Amino acid sequence: QLRLVESGGGLVQPGGSTKLSCTVFGSPLSSWRLAWFRQAPGKEREGVACISSHGGNTNYADSVKGRFTIDRDDAMNTLTLEMVDLRPDDTGVYYCAAAVFQGAYCSRRASEHDSWGQGTQVTVSL
Repeated sequence: QLRLVESGGGLVQPGGSTKLSCTVFGSPLSSWRLAWFRQAPGKEREGVACISSHGGNTNYADSVKGRFTIDRDDAMNTLTLEMVDLRPDDTGVYYCAAAVFQGAYCSRRASEHDSWGQGTQVTVSL
């Protein structure tokens, strides 16, 4: 069974940067497409970014385009999300997610992922 463990995050000032990591255990990462989601209090879970297996295709929510970068290192079984120019509305619990699929497709829909991490808090505030 796949296990995903997020790390990083914490308290960041507006305009600041941080990087999240997600280490995947239980399977070689190359067979999986991956994504980052976030959930703010009182809001639905939002797909922030996704990356296809082998990293050939990425997709971002409009709210994070140009500020967030998703990447994967299959040799290290790791997914990352680099975030710059952070804003207060980026605050939330960030989750990594995975689904078995080899190809150019990736998805930011929560319903299309069946393995999830436990989440890590990112708070953007003074």
